[in-house]
Amino acid sequence: MRRAITALFIGCTWLLAADTFTKRQRDFWSFQKVKEENPPVVAAKLWVRNPIDNFILAKLEAKGVKPGRPADKVTLLRRASLDLTGLPPTPEEVDAFVADRSPQAFAKVVERLLASPHYGERWGRHWLDLARFAESEGFKSDEARPNAWRYRDYAIQSFNRDKPYNRFVEEQIAGDELWPDDPDARIATGFNRHYPDESNARNLQQRRQEILDDITDTTGAVFMGLTYGCARCHNHKFDPILQADYYRLQAFFANTAANDHIPYLPAAQLAEYRRKKAIWEEKTSDVRAKIAAVLEPAKQTFVKGYFDKYPPEIQAMILKPAAQRTPFEWQMFAKAKPYLEQSDGDAAKQLNAEAKKQYDALKTELAQFEDLNPGELPEGIGMADLNRDAPSTHILAVGVYDAPQQEVQPGFLTLLDPAPAHITPPAGLESTGRRTALAKWLTDPENPLTARVMVNRIWHYHFGRGIAGTPSDFGAMGERPSHPELLDWLTREFIRSGWSLKQMHRLILNSAAYQESADFRKDAAEVDPDNRLLWAFPRQRLDGEAIRDSSLLVSGLLNQQTGGPSVFPELPEGMISPRGGWKLSIPAERNRRSVYIFAKRNARYPMLEAYDMPDTHESCSRRSVTTTAPQALAMLNDKVALEWAQAFAGRALAAKDPVDRAFQLAYSRSPDPWEKDTVATFFHKQKTLIAERAAKGEKLALPPQMPEGVEPAYAAAFVDFCEMLLNSNEFVYQN
Repeated sequence: MRRAITALFIGCTWLLAADTFTKRQRDFWSFQKVKEENPPVVAAKLWVRNPIDNFILAKLEAKGVKPGRPADKVTLLRRASLDLTGLPPTPEEVDAFVADRSPQAFAKVVERLLASPHYGERWGRHWLDLARFAESEGFKSDEARPNAWRYRDYAIQSFNRDKPYNRFVEEQIAGDELWPDDPDARIATGFNRHYPDESNARNLQQRRQEILDDITDTTGAVFMGLTYGCARCHNHKFDPILQADYYRLQAFFANTAANDHIPYLPAAQLAEYRRKKAIWEEKTSDVRAKIAAVLEPAKQTFVKGYFDKYPPEIQAMILKPAAQRTPFEWQMFAKAKPYLEQSDGDAAKQLNAEAKKQYDALKTELAQFEDLNPGELPEGIGMADLNRDAPSTHILAVGVYDAPQQEVQPGFLTLLDPAPAHITPPAGLESTGRRTALAKWLTDPENPLTARVMVNRIWHYHFGRGIAGTPSDFGAMGERPSHPELLDWLTREFIRSGWSLKQMHRLILNSAAYQESADFRKDAAEVDPDNRLLWAFPRQRLDGEAIRDSSLLVSGLLNQQTGGPSVFPELPEGMISPRGGWKLSIPAERNRRSVYIFAKRNARYPMLEAYDMPDTHESCSRRSVTTTAPQALAMLNDKVALEWAQAFAGRALAAKDPVDRAFQLAYSRSPDPWEKDTVATFFHKQKTLIAERAAKGEKLALPPQMPEGVEPAYAAAFVDFCEMLLNSNEFVYQN
């Protein structure tokens, strides 16, 4: 009864707080229900390919601006290929598209690209930016997080399968509660496991609060497009987000903790694995007990050294009998537990000579049973509730972890839904059910934020700028949508399509707006200098991943294997290996797509970092695009970039017309007469310079496989020519 009265009181408090919202806040565009919009009637009907164009053209006609002419077929194919897969089209794909004169030629290209496994690699990379995906802890030690890569593969596979976005969201918030028998759904909770964490910090209360803050900020920004983080210390200064709303959202995650041992096997295979493991354990119980006895002193020394560094109150929680721990104490115990365990291998390194001799003999004896051992269980990392009872959540004075004020219950944005969330613990699971309630609210079709935010993100990645230009800030300080009616129409179509991302791509790519040329027009620019009305397709510099992957594809070096553990490509000469090491992959693995490069928080892969790869300590909704000297230096002077040019030259020189082949591979077109003359002049001068360098004993950079009859000086000049193509604006821009 007392709890019910308290809940009623708190609910009334929230309703009173809602009265403090101004009319402007209540009427703000992003908090309004998504409207059913009809495409407007336009004069230039012949330009229209689908309803998107009605909305775009209506704005242009209102300003007296004509839409752009259609892009030529080669430009359009290259644009779509880079957009959907992050790779340029092959010469064969270009020839096939140019030869296809049917009205559905481009629509067929879109379907082919959406069916490619490279689609998920490209669009999964966009999502990983939002999820602040990384495979290490961050901060000083930056230890590796084994098996974090399974979340990366989950994201890629979800895009390739066109998993409905509402299911995609629900899996990442509460996959373990909603689909506990689905390994992918449990791995999906890794979205909130990607928080950075300082393992050396012994103040576990503060560490837990910082993790909860990160999860709250990221969930609010990614799924709702709101800057929830601004309400951590006080009511939001601009948006209708109360400080209580911040902690209401945080309360959904109050009982979650890292789960770094999620079995990644279907139920039947997992049962068979455990059956075999049980047999092995029974047969080896004696020898394993002896091994444990040998290692126990070393492990005790390790644990004591770590335990002693915790403050007294944490030590007391760790030592407390399990049945007596409060929900909060369970949180502290779960946070400490991984650091109070040591693997056999690490403990063996601390043994003295006599103990090490015993250990090695016992390991030899254990190896006799190896044929019974099913091996290591495939695992992933994610989040899970510790039990069915959650710690209380309080508003924190100015966000300070040890300054709790009034208690709050899990709840949504007060402006939209002031009542506390209805929570039903899932049957048969040691979980609160809180995250399920949040997941269902986020994906409710009547929620004005979730679908609208994602549709805007899709538009942003296609055009380089969202209909609302601040994809993770739909608040007062964010940019207003240029075409609000179009955003609502697309959002309704998104929900009607079953939350299909691929259907959104089809709509957008098959529009005349997407198929416009990127030609600059002075008259249009005078009316709309930022091209917000889309009188031309916006040129976009490719990100570092697309530049690297395209270079590898053009050079014939790209390893197109999908999925699996991350790879470690070669680092620039002279670079100090990052803390924790950088175990170089075998040559064939180094040339896999950039999305598979190990994502180390404190040491992003140098070329990708130069081209504005975001800091993975926080969610990134739109990447910066800079033009800096290190970018040119990386592509011109790096040993790996030279190897790309050498392999590229080898491919082109094997053709009947090497220059034409090089242009076709790099630019998807043949050179014009002026370019042919320019290239010929370059070869004439460069061959002379190279011959002079060779005469002085300088080693030439030649293709790995020299075609017969090609003189070395010409081949070396051709390598320089190919390196220039890879460094040109036409190669690194999507036009």
